[in-house]
Amino acid sequence: MSKTDYEKMYKKIFDIMGELTPLTVDCGVLCEGACCKGDEKTGMRLFPHEESVLKISNIEDGERLAVCEGCCERNHRPLACRIFPFFPTIDEKGKIFVEPDLRASRLCPLISHSDEIIFDPKFFKALKRVGKILAKDEECRKYLYKITEEIDIYKSLLN
Repeated sequence: MSKTDYEKMYKKIFDIMGELTPLTVDCGVLCEGACCKGDEKTGMRLFPHEESVLKISNIEDGERLAVCEGCCERNHRPLACRIFPFFPTIDEKGKIFVEPDLRASRLCPLISHSDEIIFDPKFFKALKRVGKILAKDEECRKYLYKITEEIDIYKSLLN
């Protein structure tokens, strides 16, 4: 896929996610925006070729990261920020599921209190659609498998 194709793909993905969040209210008030705090080596991983549309990455230990200083223009957020604390996981048959990203359980009360929270179903529907778009691209599909495996390992450690 060319750079132009990735730009189109991510624009479509960002349009699909729009202003949707897991809640219909600002969840940052629950944790004082814990997901938006980091340092020069802490950030959100970028999806393959996402830096071509965002132009805000650092590279740490081979990972492309969007490093946060606590506030941003919401329409310039990377996909990982837009979908946090959930992820479009993929099974061995290529089917997409939306699951809590348990790697975020230390930061995000949405994960630890998920049985008590009413989530916005539009967010999950959009994220599943985004996962299907990502899975059509070979590099993005490999990334989905990689992160799904990390989440599964984390899940097994918590059990």
